[in-house]
Amino acid sequence: MLKLFKGLFDSNERELKRLEQDVDEINRLEPQYEVLSDAELRAKADEFKARLAEAISKIQQQLIQARKKQEETWQLEQELAKIESRVLNELLPEAFAVVREAAKRTIKQRHFDVQLLGGIVLHQGKISEMKTGEGKTLVATLPLYLNALGGQGCHLVTVNDYLARRDCRWMGPIYDALGVRVASINAQQTIGQPAPSYIYDPGYESEDQKWSFLRPVTRHQAYEADITYGTNNEFGFDYLRDNMVMDLSQCVQRRLNYAIVDEVDNILIDEARTPLIISGAAEEAARKYYTFAQLVGRLSKDEDYTIDERTRTASLTDVGITRIESMLKKEGILKGPDLYDPSNYFLTQYLESALQARVLFKRDKDYVVKDGQVIIVDEFTGRLMFGRRYSEGLHQAIEAKERVKIQRESVTMATITFQNYFRLYQKLAGMTGTAVTEAEEFHKIYKLEVVVIPTNKPLRRTAHPDQIYKDEKAKFAAVAREIKQLHDQGRPVLIGTTSIEKSEHLSDLLKRNGIPHQVLNAKHHEKEAAIIAEAGRLEAVTVATSMAGRGVDIILGGNPEERDETEWQEEHKKVIDLDGLHIIGTEHHEARRIDHQLQGRAGRQGDPGSSRFYASLEDEIVRRFGGDRVKGLMQWAGMDENTPIEHSIVSRAMANAQVQTEGHNFNIRKHLVEYDDVINKHREVIYAERRRILSGADLKANIISMVQDEIRSLVARRLGNAGSDLEEEQSNLSGLLEDVSAILPLPPQFRHDGLVELDAGRVAEKLSDYAVQLYDQREQEIGGDNMRMVERVVMLRVIDRLWMEHLTGMDDVRQGIGLRAVGQEQPLIVYKKEGHALFDALLAGIQHDVAGSIYHVGITREAPQKKEAVMVGKKVGRNDPCPCGSGKKYKHCCGK
Repeated sequence: MLKLFKGLFDSNERELKRLEQDVDEINRLEPQYEVLSDAELRAKADEFKARLAEAISKIQQQLIQARKKQEETWQLEQELAKIESRVLNELLPEAFAVVREAAKRTIKQRHFDVQLLGGIVLHQGKISEMKTGEGKTLVATLPLYLNALGGQGCHLVTVNDYLARRDCRWMGPIYDALGVRVASINAQQTIGQPAPSYIYDPGYESEDQKWSFLRPVTRHQAYEADITYGTNNEFGFDYLRDNMVMDLSQCVQRRLNYAIVDEVDNILIDEARTPLIISGAAEEAARKYYTFAQLVGRLSKDEDYTIDERTRTASLTDVGITRIESMLKKEGILKGPDLYDPSNYFLTQYLESALQARVLFKRDKDYVVKDGQVIIVDEFTGRLMFGRRYSEGLHQAIEAKERVKIQRESVTMATITFQNYFRLYQKLAGMTGTAVTEAEEFHKIYKLEVVVIPTNKPLRRTAHPDQIYKDEKAKFAAVAREIKQLHDQGRPVLIGTTSIEKSEHLSDLLKRNGIPHQVLNAKHHEKEAAIIAEAGRLEAVTVATSMAGRGVDIILGGNPEERDETEWQEEHKKVIDLDGLHIIGTEHHEARRIDHQLQGRAGRQGDPGSSRFYASLEDEIVRRFGGDRVKGLMQWAGMDENTPIEHSIVSRAMANAQVQTEGHNFNIRKHLVEYDDVINKHREVIYAERRRILSGADLKANIISMVQDEIRSLVARRLGNAGSDLEEEQSNLSGLLEDVSAILPLPPQFRHDGLVELDAGRVAEKLSDYAVQLYDQREQEIGGDNMRMVERVVMLRVIDRLWMEHLTGMDDVRQGIGLRAVGQEQPLIVYKKEGHALFDALLAGIQHDVAGSIYHVGITREAPQKKEAVMVGKKVGRNDPCPCGSGKKYKHCCGK
């Protein structure tokens, strides 16, 4: 392990030395750009674009011609990408120097050399690890401008809507000065309302001065901008929605070209366990959820069920199964002899969901109940995840447990994991303060390398040893004592907790001790930026859930905006004299990165600071791994409840527990992406076919081929048995004509007598020829354009319906695939085989349903209805707007 980290360190140093040559070149160019006028600086973008266009023009023309001829374009696309990459690398020093100069002139910030290093790493499609407070938001402007020169759009992925809008507004003046359009997309706020999107426009004044210059635009316009800020969820959902539209004009995203993922470890690792799912309403079953919620509430731990802390699962014992069966019989629900009879298959799903909801998912930790709804709390960031629901009935079970209205169950209409979505980008990069501990996973799943960027100023933060107590009560009492001591000194303190429940418990404790404080958790997420910005003031005490991805700097002395400069400087100096911000962690998180992010809130840009973590034997991470060993050590030492252990052995034990948990979670994510890779192949085929249909491809030949194949299949099934007697042949022929009649109407000449003497091949040929003839006849009747529309609608509706059924089928296979290991089979291999069989069935089903629908779909035209004018008490002028509300002039509408 030591050799591995030494190798990583050495390679990182070599990479940084190599990149310093580019930094020197950027610095050499700085004086040249300082003398340019604003107009000349803005014109540099056109110059860079022209140089890029000239380099790729020849290969682009070849690519356009190849696409027109429907030839293979993969090799040309690869060659084009290589040329673009080479030219952008050549432009890098000049482009970065231009952005640095624009930042100096607009927002009065100059990129440090280490920020230039970070920008180069991002341009190369790698992960730039930069400590908290090193200015990652400003760093991103460098590679975004450079990669936007190709005109294909760039995405900056953030962890919440506030940051997406704030960073667009904050960096907007830089982009505007360079002639680059920047926009942000945000999540839908209320049902039925369009999701808001904004573009930076210095000529636009909004009512809210905080968001001035952000002009509302459509989702499509936001994606048409050169640079688009947004959250990972919104980018992913827009991709899925684009592959559900019925017309290309409804698509909002362009080609997925280049993306920078902010807080990349949080988005690509922590949130990667939860796939994005677009669902539709399914059958109602609310009553059963309420019933099972009541039944499992009567069960006793250890006697009726057991809990595995390590895997976070709950299982019924034999006694518990017997008790549940007895209760279900009294309710009149149980069918068959026992719970696991095939007739009770769906009951076991309700039971498992109800048991999990009861014993594993805790209110104010895993979820909150707000306005009569169960809202999931992000376990890593502590934010409320509006619109997200647990799958497989778990969310409904929690709603039943909390006695709130149960939302309808759903069926999956579209789904994708974050791993497979972000791998769609031609080039992907990321930035965070903590990535190197997950370097292996980034490389294996995303092919992303991690480069650690040095801090601009030396780190002055002191990390005190952990203190571990026997129980949680003693731990929180010690935390409160330290907070009071520091508060009395006037030193600011930031306390990190792992759940809403713990933050509110600590808040109550501080109130009893008379310590004024601010609480930041998922219940107050809308205030987070304002609360965090003031966490560095004298005597400030801030209690917060997990700090991952907050994106707001804690400045010692508080936020200097809208404050007297002299007053702020005085407070800033006092806080520095008190050794800066002190961080207290009340519990170790299961991921070391989250702990590091909490510690990283102190000691930004060379500021002083310190941190200390507290733990107890009742903490979840200690219980799951290594708790008995530490408890034995405390008993051996004869320590009481109020005496902590403060030793390197304890710190190592905690670190080992976190490493084991990280390994466990990595395996979960690895298995998730392995299984999703199977369905991802299916998704690629189906989405490519949908896009081909929407792009106006000629479907006639394809559909006729489907019809003919279906007819041949029917003939082979009905007439394929040679040597049958005459009576059986006649019966088979009658059945065939009945089957074919379900596809297309047959005329009188296809009478039984006319076909009985023909062999199977001639029958198939005759029926196929008639199918083509009837198709052409229909096209003449309704017109070529209308027939093309019918083809497109039929194909899309059949594909979408069967794709939804396929997703449900794949999910059903996935649920029980683990049991195959009992039979000495590899579950993943079996899943691939069964998935392949299901996909073959999907393709066959598409052919069958298209063939069975295309001759039975008609076009109905509604006669235009003339609207009657609504008289409003005065005479309507001929050029006035028509009172019927049509939007036309009266003379062109109801006044005709």
